[in-house]
Amino acid sequence: MAKKDTKSGKAETNTEVVSAKASDSSFSVADFLKGTREELGKVVWPSRQQLISESAAVILMVSLSATLIYFIDKFFGFASRQVF
Repeated sequence: MAKKDTKSGKAETNTEVVSAKASDSSFSVADFLKGTREELGKVVWPSRQQLISESAAVILMVSLSATLIYFIDKFFGFASRQVF
């Protein structure tokens, strides 16, 4: 969507604003840290209970997957020893 400049009567798109900012090649650590802090303020952090339950689910799934891969590997190892 275009923004209209009331002074000159020209329409300025969001991409022009972004490209104008991108063409500024100076880098400021202070601006970077300020922007980082602002973005971290927008993060919705999980509750302790949600973190624990989701971590347990991940650990369980990884354990089950590793066990399944282990048994499949043992089966194919056994089968290949019988053939060769």
